[in-house]
Amino acid sequence: MNRSLIFTLLGIIVLVTACFMPWMRIEDPALTITGVDTTGTRYGKPALAHFVLAFFILICAFVPKIWAKRLGLLFAALNLAWGIRNFGVVPHCEAGVCPEKLAGIYLLLIASITLMITALFPKEPPVKIAEPEA
Repeated sequence: MNRSLIFTLLGIIVLVTACFMPWMRIEDPALTITGVDTTGTRYGKPALAHFVLAFFILICAFVPKIWAKRLGLLFAALNLAWGIRNFGVVPHCEAGVCPEKLAGIYLLLIASITLMITALFPKEPPVKIAEPEA
């Protein structure tokens, strides 16, 4: 197993762990929000998209084809975009109540960036170049 796959696996483990960690704390109604449990808000379950995208990133990382690496780059970019969206939209101030960002939302963003970097620099299969006949 090469370093790219190891960093991909570590990034996915951190991403999934961060989705279950507290993302923010709202003081007024005393709510603690995670990526999976957003009871008391109207955010839905933002971590489910991360789970699906991480699954496809993992599959694409283990397939030794160039199309899989390019598809993995697409899924990693979507995952990073969803992570940036969660970092910006979920803990925003609303109706004068500003929640406190906790460690989970920061770890989620770091893991999404890590997965994007590993998708940008994969261990690609060697390309065979045909030599012209003399």
